[in-house]
Amino acid sequence: MTETTIWKIAIIGGTGKEGRGLAYRWGKAGHQIIIGSRELARAEATANELNLMLANKVISGMENKDAAREGHIVVLTIPYSVHKETIDDLKKSLVGKLIIDVTVPLVTPKTKVQMPPAGSAAQEAVEILGAGVQVTAAFHNISYEKLQNFDKEYECDVLVTGTSKDSRQITLALVKDAGFLGWDAGPIENSVVLEGLTSILKGINRSYGSTTSGIKITGVKREI
Repeated sequence: MTETTIWKIAIIGGTGKEGRGLAYRWGKAGHQIIIGSRELARAEATANELNLMLANKVISGMENKDAAREGHIVVLTIPYSVHKETIDDLKKSLVGKLIIDVTVPLVTPKTKVQMPPAGSAAQEAVEILGAGVQVTAAFHNISYEKLQNFDKEYECDVLVTGTSKDSRQITLALVKDAGFLGWDAGPIENSVVLEGLTSILKGINRSYGSTTSGIKITGVKREI
C-alpha cells in the first residue's frame, strides 16, 4: 500500500475530542470517514457538524457495530474503562482488518503510569482479537487541543508500534495525512512506552501550566 491510498476509516468513539480531530484531519486529506458511536443520533450529528467544515461531505455516522463492519481500517478512540468491552462486542467485525488503537490506560492518578496485565492497551487488543487482526498503536501523545486546532502546525511527533511492518507503514502514512511526523517505533510490545508517556506528559502539563506538551525525536534526519 502507498501513502496515497484512500481508505474507509471507521473511528469507534468518534464523537469524542480525539475522534473528532482525527476524523476532520483524515476527511480533509480525502479519506472516507465513519463516525462510530453507541448512539446513532450522536454519530450522525458529529458527522454533519464536521462535514459543514469540509469542502466535501466524506464523513458519515453509524452505530459502532455498523461502523466497524464497514470500515477498512478501524480506529479505537475510547476510554480504557470500556476498552475490553468494546473490542469483545466488535470482535467479529474486526477480523482481517487493521486496528489503530489510540487507547491509553489512564486511571487515577492519571499522572502515574499504570499499565494493564497484558502490558499495554494495544497488547490487550491483540490478546482479545487474536492472530487474524493487525493492530498498531499511535497518537497517544498528541493532545486533543492539537488535533482540533486544525489550522495550526505543531512540531510534535507520533510514535507508531504494531504487529507487522506493513501495518506500521500504513499507519505512518495516515499520521502524515493527519499533519504530523511519524516514526516507526517497532513491535507492538513497545506500545507500553507510548501509552506510558501520556501519563508523564499529563504530569508535565500539570507542573508547567500547559495542556499541549508532546514529544519530538531528535538526532536523526526529519522528513516532512
